[in-house]
This record gives sequence, structure tokens and C-alpha cells, in this order.
Amino acid sequence: MKFSTLRSRHVAFLLLTVSLLLYGLDYFFFGGGEGIAAGFLGNLAFLPIYVLFVTLMIERVLKERERYAIRQKLNMVIGVFFSELGTPMIRGCHGFVRDGREIAELLRVTPHWTPQDFRRATGWLKRHDIAIDSREGDLAALKGLLVTKRGFMLILLENPNLLEHDEFTDLLWAVFHLIEELEARHSLAGLSPADLEHLSGDIKRAYSLLLREWVTYIQHLKQDYPYLFSLAVRMNPLDPEARAEIC
Repeated sequence: MKFSTLRSRHVAFLLLTVSLLLYGLDYFFFGGGEGIAAGFLGNLAFLPIYVLFVTLMIERVLKERERYAIRQKLNMVIGVFFSELGTPMIRGCHGFVRDGREIAELLRVTPHWTPQDFRRATGWLKRHDIAIDSREGDLAALKGLLVTKRGFMLILLENPNLLEHDEFTDLLWAVFHLIEELEARHSLAGLSPADLEHLSGDIKRAYSLLLREWVTYIQHLKQDYPYLFSLAVRMNPLDPEARAEIC
């Protein structure tokens, strides 16, 4: 710390010396002390504007770098979420979807997808009302999957970086609420029609947000991590024939 301070003083002294030397040469060769004084005052008057401009530019660059670093950390958290829970949950919830084939065909991501394809898929998911019926799938299996990840979900919700991503935070809350709903029922057998309808709404909320975030995450992988994108496409959770091996 002391070395850095001492070095800064030396640099400041050197710059001041060079400035005085140049002013001295100007006066020696061209004379005109009044012109030098006027030029000095003009430069001094412009100095606050220059400092303001440089400060704003540096601040903007630093903020952009900070936002980029936060986005990278957040994308890493999202990647862990899909590896641990998101991808298996898409498979587990797909059995409750009445129009499952249509969604699976829409989200059959290929290496040739363009940004327009991702936007088209995201727009469709936002507009489309996914029909969910809790009677169609295996509620016990879904509960088993989610309950084992309860601790993992709590850790994610404590991550301060998630405050930068409202959509993903909404997804986590929807999934956590579904965990609590399923865990609160001692038995999933013999539930009333009204209760099954309520669970259908909870599954629909979580699944709709999950698919939208999955598409966004896959697009991020295609742009920044092609090798991870390749594996994600081959292991598409909506493709029953998905396999890691390359044919």
C-alpha cells in the first residue's frame, strides 16, 4: 500500500515537472507570457468538463463490467438449477400436459436454431395457455423428485445474484410453492376434484415459467458455450428418445 502511494506521488511529480518544462520552453522560444497565461486559464476552465466526461465514461464502463459479471454468475446459478432440478422437472411435469406433443415439437431445439427461432418459441410459451391436468401424470413421482431438492432450492433462494433476474426468481418461488403443496399432503391418493384442480394450477404455474427459462438458458448456451449447448440439445427433456451418445 505504501509502495503504491509512493509510486503515485512520483508519477504526479513527474507529470508536474514535464508540464512546467513545456510551459518554460514555450515562453523561451515564443515569449508572450500573456498568451501562455490565457491558454493556461482556458485549459483550467475546461478541466472540470474533462474530468466530468472521463468520470462518467469510466463509471459507465465499470457498471457495464459489473453487470456482465453478475449476468455470468447468474447464468452459472441457472445452469446448476437445470442440472440438478430443472431438466428432470421438465420430464416429470410433461406427463401432466394435455398438449404435450405440440410443446415437444415446438421445443425440439436443433443446432441450426437462430435467435428468431428462440424468440418464436418464447413468444408462443408466453401466449399459449398450457393445459395441465394433475390426474394425467404421476404426482407421487413428482413429489419425490421435488422434496429431495428442497434444501437445494433454499440455497438458491438465498443467492443475492437472483435479485437481478425477476423471471428466474418467480420460477424458484413457483417451484418452491409446488414443493410445499405436495409435501403438505400426507397422501396423494383419493384427493378431491377441487384439490386436484388446485394442484393442476400450481403445476401449470411452475411448468410454464420453467419452459420459458429453459428456452432462454439454451439460447445462452448456444451463444456462449457451444459444447454445453450440444449436450443440452442431445439431452432435450421433451424428447423421449434423447440420448447423450452421438449417432
